[in-house]
Amino acid sequence: MYILVPTLDESAIKEKKSRFDEIVTSRGGTVGTVNEWGKRKLAYPIKKFQEGYYIVSKFTGNNDILDELNRVFRFDDQVIRHMIVIDDNPEPVKAEE
Repeated sequence: MYILVPTLDESAIKEKKSRFDEIVTSRGGTVGTVNEWGKRKLAYPIKKFQEGYYIVSKFTGNNDILDELNRVFRFDDQVIRHMIVIDDNPEPVKAEE
């Protein structure tokens, strides 16, 4: 899951999603379902924002993908929070076409 700044327009959000998906696929992973929850109120202000744009992405891959995503999320000013959770009993991920 990652939360983007709420001021991004639709094309910028689409660009961010494709960039993060490309990180997964370029390292041998597979992107499954991507759920856009949209703008939601944050539980507390983060970087002076009261809202954020939530995206939940399921993918399969290795530790190299996790390391790179953490690095990219950490240095991207338009990502206000992110969390990667490892599912011990994952459902099979089917790539979206």
